Amino acid sequence: MPGCGFGMRLGSMYRLISHLMAALCVGVLATASPAWAQNNAARYPAEGFGDLAERLMPAVVNIATTQRIDGVGQPPRPRGGPGSRLDELFDDRNFNEVSSLGSGFIVTAQGVVVTNNHVIEGADQVEVVFQDGERLKAEIIGRDQATDIAVLKVNTPRPLPFVRFGDANRTRVGDLVIAIGNPFGLGGSVSAGIVSARNRNISAGRYDDFIQTDAAINRGNSGGPLFNMQGEVIGVNTAIVSPTGGSVGVGFAAPADLVQSVVNQIIQFGETRRGWLGVRIGLVSQEAAQRAGLQRPRGALVTSITPNSPAAKAGLQPGDIILTFDGRDITEGRNLTRVVADTPINKTVAVEYARGARRLNANVTVLRLDEGRPAPQRLGVRTPDPGSGEGVRGSEGRVLGMTLSTLTPQLRQSFALGPEARGLVVVAVDAGADAAGKLQAGDVIVEVQFTEVETVAQAQRVVQQAPASRPLLLYVNRGGDMTFRSVKRR
Repeated sequence: MPGCGFGMRLGSMYRLISHLMAALCVGVLATASPAWAQNNAARYPAEGFGDLAERLMPAVVNIATTQRIDGVGQPPRPRGGPGSRLDELFDDRNFNEVSSLGSGFIVTAQGVVVTNNHVIEGADQVEVVFQDGERLKAEIIGRDQATDIAVLKVNTPRPLPFVRFGDANRTRVGDLVIAIGNPFGLGGSVSAGIVSARNRNISAGRYDDFIQTDAAINRGNSGGPLFNMQGEVIGVNTAIVSPTGGSVGVGFAAPADLVQSVVNQIIQFGETRRGWLGVRIGLVSQEAAQRAGLQRPRGALVTSITPNSPAAKAGLQPGDIILTFDGRDITEGRNLTRVVADTPINKTVAVEYARGARRLNANVTVLRLDEGRPAPQRLGVRTPDPGSGEGVRGSEGRVLGMTLSTLTPQLRQSFALGPEARGLVVVAVDAGADAAGKLQAGDVIVEVQFTEVETVAQAQRVVQQAPASRPLLLYVNRGGDMTFRSVKRR
């Protein structure tokens, strides 16, 4: 039948095409470079991560800390009840000993260990626990609250296994990574995932530049390493976003280049020594970019300049947009903050900036940043207790689910705000407000809807006059970093 004949011819053609495609695939695979196969085998190990984990795990340690809290009593609990295992952590006499666990990793054979500062913060005693169960007391060489990094040292007569830092700048979104640490005190746990994003800002501090990963990171993983497939440390696991307290696949690691710079300075000087330019910076708007002749918003907008600072002596002015610094392109304000901080003290660098439509250049001698002022806590600034009489507040009021106050000398001291700070300080944020998670105690609201505010009445008036259906734009000073926050009414 004609149909059968056509079907036979079609089937023959299909088989012919299949053979040709198979031959073509074989030819492509046969002629592919050995490097292609080798690289893909490294990126996608057919037999899992066993060999890599076995090599790296001896250099990853648990960090055990003990903190004694004097004069705080705990109500006695019946022994043998559901909470009896917690009694190992608390003494019901006139003091408590609170223990906590975190992670860390060895970076030299002589016993230098890196972890997060918040893992050891407030500890009276720190111990490093090795994979074989050996425990050694650790000395705190130095710590850096700004990046949440701490460096420890253990003394041992034998050389220790250690890991090396890699180049986090070469890490791409989608690259495979593994995390090793001490989740929930279990010790020696390995999880795998990919790099989900780069250059994340999670409002943890002025040097935010986190690597985001979906590798499982839980409580206790803090301070542990994030490895690439070459076994190099590309990040230090520091934070997670989670509504449950457990991993939901959104973890953040401080990048290795930032960490290594801090670690090297602490080892050399016992502290960090960062560069200082003397500018406050903000976001470059589309309008500002157009005035400067830029095709898109980029660079760092200078909002104010400290008198007699390096920037002031170089002739920079508020409104200038810094485009390059020491030969490096400045994509945004956070980028400039990092570059300046990493610049050697007393180095003179070239700065290119836009003033209106003009392109100008200046030479700036970077000085050392004075970090002697008490720094805000990493996850927020302590709010004075209203009932304690601590501090003297200014005129207070409610705006957008927040308690705002005019600035007073006491509030400036409580929140470590310099004399140049202007606006309304956030004293508290309602948990159900849209501002929750966007603003925090200690933030200073400089503008509401591009209108400067220095009294609560001014802020309330601007909010009332704004369209009710649209979010309001707040210009916020957080620890000297200027940023915008969009807040809805609730």
